Amino acid sequence: MKFDMHSHTNYSPRCGFMEPKTLVKIARKRGLDGIAVTDHDTIKGSVKAREYAEKSLEIIIGSEVMTSRGEVIGLFLSEEIQSTDLIDVVEEIHDQNGVAVVPHPFDTLRKSALRPTEDDVKYLDGVEGFNARNVYQKSNMDAIEFGKKHKLAITAGSDAHFSNEIGNAGIITDDEDIREAILSRKIEIFGKRSGIYNHAFTKGLKLWRKIKPF
Repeated sequence: MKFDMHSHTNYSPRCGFMEPKTLVKIARKRGLDGIAVTDHDTIKGSVKAREYAEKSLEIIIGSEVMTSRGEVIGLFLSEEIQSTDLIDVVEEIHDQNGVAVVPHPFDTLRKSALRPTEDDVKYLDGVEGFNARNVYQKSNMDAIEFGKKHKLAITAGSDAHFSNEIGNAGIITDDEDIREAILSRKIEIFGKRSGIYNHAFTKGLKLWRKIKPF
């Protein structure tokens, strides 16, 4: 079973470009068994993607939530996250029987990155050990080291904003229950870094959205 655990659709207003239907089509084409759709501060994109996927692709309902200290991904959600305080957000995720993962935790180029401390470990389920959009490989290595040290699940994802990025990173497991596989750490990560031009495309998209007429 092969899953990309971090992706965005056009329901992410700051950076997403793909229609959910396109994301599903490309994920199938790339040979994925499933994909976590983790739009910023909403589950709407993942809910819509699930409608298109039906039974041909497992869609994990997720959201990349901006907290008071940085971003946290909630996986296996059923409702929108309402809180902004880090601990409250994680509690909301767990109240939905969800899984809380810190994306790109040690990426020094992202102002949105949450850098977990020793005190945070007891609240978290995992860290993203490979983010295909991290420019520096050291950022990924630091996340893997932190996850191993604190016995957290180590996930991976493409952080795809565009269709060419889908499936660039993710996890592999033999367990059909993907949630249980993550929590029991019965997963392996894989990945290749996205081309730097994708960052330029994202910056261009953000600029266009700022200046386009209503």
